[in-house]
Amino acid sequence: MEKLTLMVVFLLLSSIFIQPLTAQSSCQGVTKSSWPELLGVPAKLAREIIQKENPKLTKVLNVPNGSIVTADFRCDRVRLYVNILDFIVRIPNIV
Repeated sequence: MEKLTLMVVFLLLSSIFIQPLTAQSSCQGVTKSSWPELLGVPAKLAREIIQKENPKLTKVLNVPNGSIVTADFRCDRVRLYVNILDFIVRIPNIV
């Protein structure tokens, strides 16, 4: 159990550091492209925070974790991957 806990902590921490390197936004006027601080937050609150920080993001969508989504990139879209309780389970970013 301790190894599993350490593995989860490692993956969460590594995603925080790797995400900003790989998610450089090419969208004009977008000031922030990912929100690691919203992991575990209710989706409604996360949507309000994202749209307050960046009004150009008009499509902030709830997506059940594990759902199949399109692979196209849009500068106005953020997907909020949520669990059954509507809490964020993946770091929201512009996709």
